[in-house]
Amino acid sequence: MPLDLEEQEQLDQFKAFWQKYRNLITGVLTAALFAYAAYSGYQWWRNNQATEASKLYETMVAAIAKGDKDLTLRAANDLQKDFARTPYAAMSSLVAARIASDAGDSAKAIDFLRWAAKNASNDGYLALAKMRLVSQLIEQGSEKDFAEADQLLKDKPIQGFEALWLERRGDWYLAQKKNAEAKASYQDAWKKLDQAKEFPEEARRLLKVKLDALGGTAQ
Repeated sequence: MPLDLEEQEQLDQFKAFWQKYRNLITGVLTAALFAYAAYSGYQWWRNNQATEASKLYETMVAAIAKGDKDLTLRAANDLQKDFARTPYAAMSSLVAARIASDAGDSAKAIDFLRWAAKNASNDGYLALAKMRLVSQLIEQGSEKDFAEADQLLKDKPIQGFEALWLERRGDWYLAQKKNAEAKASYQDAWKKLDQAKEFPEEARRLLKVKLDALGGTAQ
């Protein structure tokens, strides 16, 4: 069926438009397809990583249940090495640090905590790693350990963990027998803790014990 004049004009306009912009249109479409393919590939990779990491974490949990410290720490190391971007890596490092510490291996515990404090992608795990690392370093008690703990405490507190940050600063002062500074930090921590109603009662009781020991007031 022959085209009328109006349809022929529209077709001619389309042909002219396509002749002028076809390279640009093709390029944009190709870029969009590549971007979609890359995104889909990344999503597959991330899901696959999470699946494999969860299996290794289950292996670690089973090792803990059996009391197999060596396998537990090896699994945590493997999660750090092969699945560093997943939450399982930081989570396992925190657990491994506690197990190493309980076994008297402070150096290994500190290594696990340092890794988590540097690499954890989840704010909660990151805060816990830093706070536990500070406590472990204070317990070590050397000048170098105090300096490292001081640097960690100078970081901006992660939202929701301000009270614990201040409490650890108080611990840092107390370990160096700077009681007045420790008491001030504990009192500041109490004020922050009192505003954070979601904190467990046990945390309040522990902080109050520290304040009472220094003659401070929990108010």
